[in-house]
Amino acid sequence: MKTSVDDLALFGGPMAFEKTLVVGKPSTGDRAKFYERLEVALDSGRLTSGGPLVKEFEARIADHTGAKHCVATCNGTIALEVMARAAGLTGEVIMPSMTYVATAHAMRYLGLTPVFCDLDPATGCIDPEQVESLITDRTTGLVGVHLWGQPAAIQELEKIAEVHDLTLFFDAAHGIGCTFGSQPLGGFGRAEMFSFHAAKVVTTFEGGAIVTNDDDFAQLARYTHNFGWGEEHVTEFAGTNAKMSEASAAMGLTSLDALPATIAANLAHYEEYSAELDGLPGLEMHRYDEDNRNSYQYNVVKVDEQECGLSRDTILELLRADNVLAQRYFSPCVHECEPYRTERPVSLPATDAFSRRVLTLPTGPSVTSEQVRDVSALIAFAIEHAPEIRRRLAARA
Repeated sequence: MKTSVDDLALFGGPMAFEKTLVVGKPSTGDRAKFYERLEVALDSGRLTSGGPLVKEFEARIADHTGAKHCVATCNGTIALEVMARAAGLTGEVIMPSMTYVATAHAMRYLGLTPVFCDLDPATGCIDPEQVESLITDRTTGLVGVHLWGQPAAIQELEKIAEVHDLTLFFDAAHGIGCTFGSQPLGGFGRAEMFSFHAAKVVTTFEGGAIVTNDDDFAQLARYTHNFGWGEEHVTEFAGTNAKMSEASAAMGLTSLDALPATIAANLAHYEEYSAELDGLPGLEMHRYDEDNRNSYQYNVVKVDEQECGLSRDTILELLRADNVLAQRYFSPCVHECEPYRTERPVSLPATDAFSRRVLTLPTGPSVTSEQVRDVSALIAFAIEHAPEIRRRLAARA
């Protein structure tokens, strides 16, 4: 318990947490069941190239999302690349900057030009009203990002894509277990991409998936992710190797089994953070639209420095010193990173203002309610002593 500013680890006090608290600790599920699945794969001798565990994982993801097809991949970034290749995108692709750099990097790696659009301050997702002003005769694609599992403005983006004959994809890296109304994410646009990175609510160690209702596109994506091989084991075109391994699928199936319990734990922590931080000046929990279901894997606090007395980055520094590895998802935004900052500088005022306030706090089944309360108390203590903390930091500068 902190009783004075001297107790903060940043100023020499003991760490509040002996074990590091992180955002996105892997949700691996029943370890014995994972080993059982892995033994089956090892005994079969089929470790890759669309083995039975990968096929089962694809079927379960398709069933979970209500989509017709799922193509599992070795990571989410290459899933985006496969989608763009299969669609034959050229020229420019419009997307938000408030996303992980992989959204843009995947396009640029294929020789495409990411064009960044500003966001809707209420959600942090791409602002459809600003998309049309960015469309040129070189635009062939549009990527909406379901930031923190919130659905982007799906209907508005679908209308824009139809009017301008654009291929619409959704980066649903955060989207497993989330919905748009009553419909699970995964069946919108021409295709959607999921990430099953270790930090996601469902993990395959490292992995991703392409989900679509388009039969022809699903076949193209499947060919593309396997060197371009067609049905007769003859290459139809130059593809890549983006296949998921059986070991990854074994982990994915086990983690997927645990998804309901993971979401329940995340929701409980979200409600606990909301209650504990309520009323603190300059702090606001990012609220998810209750008309949509969320996985609550991201507990996002927005910091108003003027009201709070401390900047978002100062609070982050204080937390990390006390062994709480909070994160800035996503700051700096992609347009502020290289090579985009130099090659194609743009002004995105709403994105800049939004991203510089956000702070993501630890959650997941491994985090306890007591730890949530202790993290919240640490933040409250810092805000209460904001003038003294600012003075100490200024003296050290």
